Amino acid sequence: MVQAKRIEPEKAEFWRWPESYWVNPAIDWHKGKLVTVGVDVGSVSSKCVIMVDGALYAYSSARTGSDSPDSAWKVVNWALKDTDMKVDNFDYCIGTGYGRVNVPMAQQTITEIACHARGANFMYGTEVRTVMDMGGQDCKAIRCDDRGKVLKFMMNDKCAAGTGRGMEVFADLIRVPVWEIGPRSFQIQKEPEMISSTCVVFAKSEVVGLLQEGVPENEIMAAYCAAMAHRITELLNRLGIEEKFAITGGIAKNEGVVRRLEKELGVKTMDRVWFNKDMRAANIPFDTMIAGGIGAALFAQAMLERGRVKSARKA
Repeated sequence: MVQAKRIEPEKAEFWRWPESYWVNPAIDWHKGKLVTVGVDVGSVSSKCVIMVDGALYAYSSARTGSDSPDSAWKVVNWALKDTDMKVDNFDYCIGTGYGRVNVPMAQQTITEIACHARGANFMYGTEVRTVMDMGGQDCKAIRCDDRGKVLKFMMNDKCAAGTGRGMEVFADLIRVPVWEIGPRSFQIQKEPEMISSTCVVFAKSEVVGLLQEGVPENEIMAAYCAAMAHRITELLNRLGIEEKFAITGGIAKNEGVVRRLEKELGVKTMDRVWFNKDMRAANIPFDTMIAGGIGAALFAQAMLERGRVKSARKA
């Protein structure tokens, strides 16, 4: 497996996943017909995905800053870093995510719900019917068909307690890197009672109280992961889960939440295997956070191939 390059923060920032980027060494983009791009500016992270004729060529994932256009340019330039491709070589670019209207290089925008469904279809295969996008600001339960078209969706209707931002606040509070919380949440003798799952402020107060009482950190992590899993289960039950089931977004990397979610639902998530358009396993680093960018790039390709839009590539 080819590994994506991870950039660790210079100082301790427990709440953030390491930034990363990757370029596919097997693709010569000069020989491709269409270069399509998806730029997903989310509330927590921004991602750029570059595809050549429907195959993943490069991607980058970095923290979203205070300025959406700057965040978009950062991930685009980073994805291009080890290539000789330029923005002028893009045939079509679509923006998605919360900052999608502020993606300077995009020709149009598409909602992140549609893009995550389409991206999950590419990443997990055409059997996907339920997609859970566990993002930074909210969670979205999505029903889709074998083409990745959205049939129905529901979003969480409460605060950040069941989102990536809630997990970041928790990680910073207990001073444990967010990527360690999942594994450590299983280093316990028995499952504790879950903490508040309705409000991140209440959850934070409860965590502080548990720490002051001397409750072991791993037990507190287990209690928080269980609360998150329960919140997500409630949302999926409202939608009505239909197999096959896949997860996208940053929280999908947290096995403490995912495994407890599977147990509560009684449904296994699909194996984390990339597929290319020919449905053959591809040698690509798996990152659930770039599903939205993939979907946007695939939408751009479909629009070009159907003649709905014209190439923006400059000679």
